[in-house]
This record gives sequence, C-alpha cells and structure tokens, in this order.
Amino acid sequence: MAVFACFVFVLLLVYHAALQGPFVSDDYGYIVSSPYTQALDARSLIEIFDPFGQATRFTVNYAPVHLVATALERQMFADDVMGYHLVNVVVHALASVLLMALLLRSGVPTWGAAVGALIFALHPANVEAVAWISQLKTTLAMVWTLSALLTFERRPGLATGLFALGLLTKASAYAALPMAAAFCWVRPGTERRQWFWLAGWAALFVLYLLPEATSIAFGSVFSEPAYNDPWVHVRSMAAVGARYLVMAATSYGVSAFQEPVPTRSPWDPWWLAALVLGAVLLWRMLTTLYQRREEGAWWLFAAASFAPVSQIMPFVNPVADRYLYFILPGLIGGVLMAGGEGFRRMEQAGSGGRGHVPWSRFALVTGIGVAGLFGAHSMDRTQIWRSETRLVLDAALHYPEGGTASFLAARSAAQVGDVATAVMRLRAAEERHAARFTVLLTDPGLAPIRSAREFQALVREMAGRWIEKTRGVSDATQPELRVIALAHQVREEYPLAVSAMEKALVVGGPQDELVREELTLLRSKLRGAGR
Repeated sequence: MAVFACFVFVLLLVYHAALQGPFVSDDYGYIVSSPYTQALDARSLIEIFDPFGQATRFTVNYAPVHLVATALERQMFADDVMGYHLVNVVVHALASVLLMALLLRSGVPTWGAAVGALIFALHPANVEAVAWISQLKTTLAMVWTLSALLTFERRPGLATGLFALGLLTKASAYAALPMAAAFCWVRPGTERRQWFWLAGWAALFVLYLLPEATSIAFGSVFSEPAYNDPWVHVRSMAAVGARYLVMAATSYGVSAFQEPVPTRSPWDPWWLAALVLGAVLLWRMLTTLYQRREEGAWWLFAAASFAPVSQIMPFVNPVADRYLYFILPGLIGGVLMAGGEGFRRMEQAGSGGRGHVPWSRFALVTGIGVAGLFGAHSMDRTQIWRSETRLVLDAALHYPEGGTASFLAARSAAQVGDVATAVMRLRAAEERHAARFTVLLTDPGLAPIRSAREFQALVREMAGRWIEKTRGVSDATQPELRVIALAHQVREEYPLAVSAMEKALVVGGPQDELVREELTLLRSKLRGAGR
C-alpha cells in the first residue's frame, strides 16, 4: 500500500497537465454521445452484456465491463473530466504496483522489480493509455490481467474470474493465458488441477471470441490495397514490431494518431531491423522456455500481446502508443531477468580480483536514470492532452502526409476561404480514414466554406459512399440506422431517410425518443418537398 501511494503521488505530478484535458475522439462514442452508458439501470445492463446486442456493435468490441465502468463514471462525474482522469491515473498506478508484485514472484530482486515497475509507470508511450479518458479499458484490463496471474497458483478459481473480467474489459487480456501456461510449464511442482483450470481459461477465451469477432466484422477493419502483396504485408507486420521495440526501449516514435505507411521496399530500415531484433527475441524466448526458466514466460507475454496489433488482420491506425501498454510489461520482465542473470555471471567472474565492477548496482542506477528521463518525457507528452487541437498538431508534426495532417490543412484552407484546397485535402483525409461526412457537417473549423457548392457536393459524395458501405448490413442497429438516415437526408433523399428512421424505431433501443423527434422533422420536410 505504501508503494501504491508513492506511485499515485508520482503519477499525479507527471499527469497534472492532463487532468483537465477534454473529451477527445473515442471519448464521444463511449461517454458523451453513447446511448448505452448514460444510464445504469436494468435495461442498460442487459443491453451492455448482450454478446450480440447493439452496444457491442456500437463500440465495435465486446467489452461490457468497460462499458459498466464508464456508465458508473458518468453517474459520478457527468461532464467533470477531472474525475475520469483521476480514475485513470489511480488505475495505472495500481497496474504498476501489480507488475512489481509479479516481477517479485518471478524472482526479480526487490529494487529491480521496483525500478521495472517505475519504468512502466513513467513510460511516455503509456501517456496515451492514461491521459485518454476512454482508454480506461486498457489500464483496467491490465489490472485484471496481472491480478489473475498473481492469484492463479494459490487460488485458481479466483484467478479464472479475474481473467474473465479482463477479457470482458479488453481483448488484450487474453495474453494472461499463454503466460500462465508458461508459468505452469517452468515452475516445478505444478499440480495437474492447474492445467485443468487453464483449459477453462482457454474455453472462456474461445467463447469470448464469438461476439468479439462479430463486432469487429462490423467495425472499422479496412482493406489496405498494398497488403494484397503478401510480402508487403509480412514486411509491414515486422516493421510494426520493430517500431514497438524501439519505442519501448527509447520512447522514440511516440505520437498521437500514428499513421505509418505499408513497408513496400525490402530495404526498408524498419523491416531490416525487425529481422535482427525478431530473431534475437524469438531465440531467447524459445531457449528459456526449453530450459524451463521463468524469463521465457515474460517474452511470451510480450509476443502474445503484440500478436493482435501486428496487422495480421489489418485495421485503421496500425501503430498506436496505447498498444504498447500490454507489450511493455513482458519486455520489462524479460530484460530484467535476462540482465539479472548476465550481471550475476559478470560479478562472479570478477569477484576474485580487486576493484571489480558492481554490475547490479550499476544497472540499478542506470534504471533509475532511465525512469527519470521517461518521466520528464511523459510530463512533456501530457501537455498535448490538454486539447484536441494539440493532439491533431502533434499527429500532423510526426506524420505530415497522413490523414490527420490533411484534415488539419483542410481546416486551415477553410479559414481563408480556399474551397478548392480544402476539398482536395478532405478527399485525402477520407482516403486515410480521417474524415467522415458527419464530421464535415459539424466541425467548426469548416464553417466558413460550409455553404460553398463544391463543399456541399463533397459532403453528398461522402454520404453516398457511407450508404454504399452499409448497404449490405441486414441487421443494422438503431444508431447505425440514424446515421444512414442522416446520409440520405444530406443527399435530399427524404423518402429513403424516413424509411431508415422508421426502421430505427422498429429495431428499438435507447434512442427511441430521439428517433421519434427526428422522424417527425423528416416527415415534415418530406411534405414540404411535396413528395
């Protein structure tokens, strides 16, 4: 508890600039405009826990525990963002302390475990997971995951419940399964009943995959044309892994809304680095597992955490700081255990001579220094979470050819009335999945050109493409049908808009009252148009 209190204190100092940061990006879908987290009654809970219900489709994830936690926060904090931020910081501190406990369980010396946990707590890549309000799902899932691993040996039933909570918070928690299996493999005296419990974990994971796979199918998974070439796909996956390894070791490359391009060239430095780094890590993981050493379990946890974000199944924004949150503990544990063994050997080799170097002490001082540098960098990174504009500027700075930069350039052109440039840049942003017709209708930065004929034509085009994208969806949810109705309305296709809104009313959901009001307005427009 004393260590936990210290971590909370340190993290509040580091994150103080972000404590008043506004809702941004996904926060609107989970908190501000979500019809599924605005109440915490029986109807909402039934909808949230329905594996194939509208809430799962709406959030493109089956994460009922996260939604319940968010609904609870909305009841307590409403629009007071500081409350949400404080919860994120405290949960992150708890995850850091639990990581220290698991490192101690694996035999890492006390100070080494403390420094490893401190590096995790202060790592700049984790700023995104902590400062972004809706990323409570990431930090909370880590708490459940580490708790399950800590309790598995003595209380496997409790650990199974914690593992289930982790899965129902974020899919990344599945990485506890291979790590727990590795612990059973390497630790002497593992009982047969523990393997039976692990079989239960595997069954839970398979059951969880059914609604999760369904939700992803209706989400933002995209087809990257470059990935039609299998070698480009393989090189891109490897390059993503190399980026995460460099980011983990140095914090180089952290950025808001990352947009790296596919790795087309066989001479790409990220791809070449991945060949070396990947081979070393794979060799180390397999060797230590074969020798039944706990170090291998940590490398396996890192590998398992990387697998879902490796782009084996492509999705928008293939690299993100927050994805390192689950990879990092495995890397920290692996490095600490490998380094500890190496330092012990060097100290034993030099113990017979005079003035031998105390390598473990040197490593401890170095680790504290790294943690301090990471903390300073994290404190600087928290500044960008004070406003959405700062986030957009950070993304544009690191990826000047990306979709976010194109959207920012469109807003700048709109402010000076340059309609042609704004429209051109918005088309580029749409290609990179950084602009939708709904955003064009509401973004204040585009207000100066909203009445321009070229801009309105672009909005109608984008609305038409949205309609085509959703045409094959036979069981659309109420919120999806509302957006389809809005798309038809933008195109002045009022009969189709009314039809979509009537379907939304038939499907039902928490937006029934709003749908009725909008349907009344649409019918009046239809009558006014004489149709």
